[in-house]
Amino acid sequence: MTILELPAPQPDPAVLTIQRLPHSICNSSRTQLIHSPALDLPYLPNEIWLMILREATTMNPDPLDISLGLSFLETPCEVAEYHAAMKIKRDLSLVSKAWNKYLQEYLYEFVWISRASQAKTLALTLLTQFIEGKPSSGHYIRRLHMETPVLMRCATDDIRTILDYAPHLVIYSDHHSVRCTRYSEFIDVRCSPEQMVSVLASSNSKLRRLSLTNYSDDPFPKHVSPLLRRTAANLEYLELSSSSIPLVSGHLFASKSPIVSLPVLQSLKLTLDNTTFAVLAAWDMPNLRNVSVVSSDFGYAGPGFAYFFAAHGKKLHQLELGHSSSLVVEHYLSLRPRPVQQIPLAEWCPNLKEFICSADAEWNWQNPDWIAPHVLLPGHKHLEFIGIRDIDKRLMDDASAFPADVEDDAPFFPLAEQISSLLFNNAFPSLRYIRDLSRASHSMRGGQRPETRILKFWAKILARCGERQVWLEDFRGVNITLRDLKRVGLDRVRGAGSLV
Repeated sequence: MTILELPAPQPDPAVLTIQRLPHSICNSSRTQLIHSPALDLPYLPNEIWLMILREATTMNPDPLDISLGLSFLETPCEVAEYHAAMKIKRDLSLVSKAWNKYLQEYLYEFVWISRASQAKTLALTLLTQFIEGKPSSGHYIRRLHMETPVLMRCATDDIRTILDYAPHLVIYSDHHSVRCTRYSEFIDVRCSPEQMVSVLASSNSKLRRLSLTNYSDDPFPKHVSPLLRRTAANLEYLELSSSSIPLVSGHLFASKSPIVSLPVLQSLKLTLDNTTFAVLAAWDMPNLRNVSVVSSDFGYAGPGFAYFFAAHGKKLHQLELGHSSSLVVEHYLSLRPRPVQQIPLAEWCPNLKEFICSADAEWNWQNPDWIAPHVLLPGHKHLEFIGIRDIDKRLMDDASAFPADVEDDAPFFPLAEQISSLLFNNAFPSLRYIRDLSRASHSMRGGQRPETRILKFWAKILARCGERQVWLEDFRGVNITLRDLKRVGLDRVRGAGSLV
């Protein structure tokens, strides 16, 4: 029988050798040693194995790296990438008992719940471990991400159980994924909105990234303010969204709400109402740099929106307005009386460098020669970067009008003019970068067999950006070049000169 052992000191101690013990020693220890697959692996300290398995199971980008998610330009992790990484971890954990033990930390450090049954299984596992007196796997959970379809939302008691056994959470994300009843008499006391929020605010909380959804009809700060007061020391990213619009007046509620101080908060994402905007205007956020806004009640026209940006706009370097410009315009037209003047967002945010908008803006009926990236920001003197989301959706919607002719890029004329409007020097004199933030659009442009009209469209945009000396980038921040377009098929249409 052969075993693996460290050799005697040699000139190169990093080299491991295999030695055969004498036959007599093997016979004497035959009853004591039982061969297992683990003995076929080199002998290494546990710390080395942990490092090896960490490198073998790492995800790129690292989902536990808080700094990578502070900018809204970063591409978030997708569920397919998570499942692929978990498959690798599972396969490695089945190699041996030793590897299974080493991988427990990596198996549980990032939990993505995409349906209710997964939350129930995890909650049952943690409860069983507690009842049997085994070490809890919940101590390894550092990121809990919940993103489910509407009909597969998680039960509140399952989420409460998971939170009770996960004391080392660093990232918590709930994207409208908890099933809450509106009948208070049937609600478990442990699962009330106040209790669900308070369990995250333990005395040793290490939360640095928090995404919360308000499921009650009460204004959001009523539940979240006590939590933020206890977790404010480390919180760098905060996302707040609400499933309903509170009926409380913003002026009355803001005057009664406590002021929250978030000294290290850098990024704030809001899918809220005008009332909550008024409350957040009074919060102390000295390091706030990035803001993403989607108003659930078209609060862009309300006083809360104005109070918020008047108070915090000067600190902002990056701003995303997620509402469709066309929807905002339609809301303005329906107001009685209509707004007298436009919201001075450029004046509120004089230090803005990066702006993110959507590709679904429509023609401005007041000025047919100019299409602003967003109705609230028709121009800015210091803006250097504009990111555009949902270009893939816009291309597919426009192409559906002419499904037969895949050579003609005429359906994309409005979108081409819309992006070209960003290059007007009078509107954005400091503009240097335009980025397509859609991963699907990148696949449409650089896939196996891209449509010729898609390549023609991007050739036009690239040529116009070149005339203005503006870089055109894909979702990764890599420059789009004419050589890239030719490589994937633009040479079939005899060059780009005749396309632009």
